Amino acid sequence: MSSDPAIFFKGWAKPGMRPPARPELVPEAGETLDALSGHFRIFQLADGHRYSTDDLLAAWYGTLCCPSATRALDLGSGIGSVGMVAAWRLAGARFVTIEAQEESVKLARKSAALNGLTERYEIRQGDFRDPAILASDERFDLVLGSPPYFPLGSGVLGNHPQKVACRFELRGTVWDYCEVAARHLAWGGVFACVFPIDPAQQLERVLEGAERAGLTIIRRRAIALREGATPLLGLFAMMRQEHLPEGLRRQTWIEPPLVIRQADGRTHPEYLAVKLSIGMPPT
Repeated sequence: MSSDPAIFFKGWAKPGMRPPARPELVPEAGETLDALSGHFRIFQLADGHRYSTDDLLAAWYGTLCCPSATRALDLGSGIGSVGMVAAWRLAGARFVTIEAQEESVKLARKSAALNGLTERYEIRQGDFRDPAILASDERFDLVLGSPPYFPLGSGVLGNHPQKVACRFELRGTVWDYCEVAARHLAWGGVFACVFPIDPAQQLERVLEGAERAGLTIIRRRAIALREGATPLLGLFAMMRQEHLPEGLRRQTWIEPPLVIRQADGRTHPEYLAVKLSIGMPPT
């Protein structure tokens, strides 16, 4: 018998409902149209920022921690990969997403239309730190974020403005994500994000951001890109401290690391299960 777990998924077919056909929505010059969740697809720039495993995991973890969310917010939503995977998982939820880059907003709006999401998926263009972008009384059961990982000056910026804004802190840090998320969480709501945990200073930034915003990290999970490797990234789920019983306001459930690839390079069985749960082929 084969030891490759993917052998059991040879009959896999795209799950979920197929959106209505939109033949007029096609890639323009410099764009590609790529598979996302189930029948969902996403427009991306061939040479710009493209969605990553980090985005998929942020959407998966957030919807795992708050599966009954009916209203969700995606901060710094980029081309829409995090929000649209979450929208596929939360088929009845309404979404608000906020992105500053005009080019990314254009792509996200086209993808939302292609995926039949327009009626429940509002894309706002602007800086999520701007108080005018969200009304003070707007509340969400789930807030998602994939913050840029690096301060300016800490690395090579890259060859495309879209890539730079996704990797470097041009418009806010993980602290800003925590602060805005905390302000707009509904009672019992969850803020979920992905962020580096190595080197240790990066983990400290997440912990400090949560503390400053009055959030408790209720659970967190490291991500190891390969079996036996040091985990470089982490998934975090947070709640407002006053929404928790007093005895739980300083407690975090630290889960075992999620491994992406086995030592021999094949996809790890648990990550195969993650991919299946977000409507992606297991291979």
